[in-house]
Amino acid sequence: MKLCIKNAASFVPAGALAEEAALTAAANELLENGQGLGNDFLGWVHLPSQTTDAFLDEVQACADRLRAKAEVIVVAGIGGSYLGARAVNEALDHTFGLNGNNPRIVYAGNNIGEDYLADLMELLEGKTFAIINISKSGTTTETALAFRLLKTMLEKQVGKAAAKELIVCVTDRVKGAARKLSEIEGYQTFVIPDNVGGRFSVLTPVGLLPIACAGHDIKALVRGAQDMEKATDSNVPYEQNLACQYAAMRNALYQYGKKIEIMANFNPRIHYFAEWWKQLYGESEGKNRKGIFPASVDLTTDLHSMGQWIQDGERTIFETVISIEKANKTVIFPHDEQNLDGLNFLAGKRVDEVNKMAELGTQLAHVDGGVPNIKISFEKIDEYNLGQFIYFFERACGISGYMLGVNPFNQPGVEAYKKNMFALLDKPGYEEDSKAIKARLAAR
Repeated sequence: MKLCIKNAASFVPAGALAEEAALTAAANELLENGQGLGNDFLGWVHLPSQTTDAFLDEVQACADRLRAKAEVIVVAGIGGSYLGARAVNEALDHTFGLNGNNPRIVYAGNNIGEDYLADLMELLEGKTFAIINISKSGTTTETALAFRLLKTMLEKQVGKAAAKELIVCVTDRVKGAARKLSEIEGYQTFVIPDNVGGRFSVLTPVGLLPIACAGHDIKALVRGAQDMEKATDSNVPYEQNLACQYAAMRNALYQYGKKIEIMANFNPRIHYFAEWWKQLYGESEGKNRKGIFPASVDLTTDLHSMGQWIQDGERTIFETVISIEKANKTVIFPHDEQNLDGLNFLAGKRVDEVNKMAELGTQLAHVDGGVPNIKISFEKIDEYNLGQFIYFFERACGISGYMLGVNPFNQPGVEAYKKNMFALLDKPGYEEDSKAIKARLAAR
């Protein structure tokens, strides 16, 4: 992995980056010694190095069992309980679903769309499917709703006894509705560690099991994360510590008016990594009326929609470009005798070479247009590099949050909509809230 900040450093006053850089050591040390805010959720910090091959073999054995039985595997979860797994799977799977003998992995419990669920149930009709239910509490509305529908459908199709062999719960060690149900029904379970929050849980069974079910190498994924854990340790000086450098640069830009960070990628396979990244940084830093707003674009596609705003809009943004150095496949652009499209000058070139020049040209244009540019490069898209990607952004997020002066590991604002929704649905226990919110709506 490589990090280049030279096209961002010129946008902050001299000495500003050095001031932020000086803060990174203390912030990184707080992660290491567990003395900072939210220190009861720091289990992810040394998770890669503490993950054993024996444990990964256990996860793999469960995945192999489900893969042997199911044509489709449904991953039920929301937020951090599914985004990381989906990011890895979408990056590694065939773009158009030609995944050989691997089961199809689909996702539920991340919305309350009736049409979405109806379409999913139509897909599953007549097929053997398995369910991985991912929820610490077992009562998160979106996931619990989808899981009940899917569980009912599965039991009708194959019977209750057979269904229990096709359901796995990833949940709390001892408490919660999902844990209790698993004990009653006899489902196989994996534990979400108490000290790892959802958005930092990709390298727990939350992410590892669905990734293994898709046929990807979870040992290589963890190995990449292990190497990045070493490379970003608090003992590694700033000059070599890429997580500290990234955290320092983005905070320096924030202090000088750059309030929006746009993650840009030039490879469609990285789309869901940007979705995972947005949750990681938005939920970790967006509190106490602080925080950079994380956004994303898929380029070159969005150059034909958002490109105008990025080039000429309000100068409150900076870009973090994810660059993949090598494509995994080769496509050579052909010569055409008529050349009506005028593209014969590209004949004989790899399509990825064209894409790389689009990437470089875009970077130059945006920097010239007043957009600071951070560039993060990975050799190629594979399990090892994706493991590095995951841990790098997790570590930098913890450092950056502490530099900002917030607790990066809680999410108090997430509960506000739930309270209103439960009141509007007349959930037992919300009677007074229900009266109050209905009176408020009537007054409008």
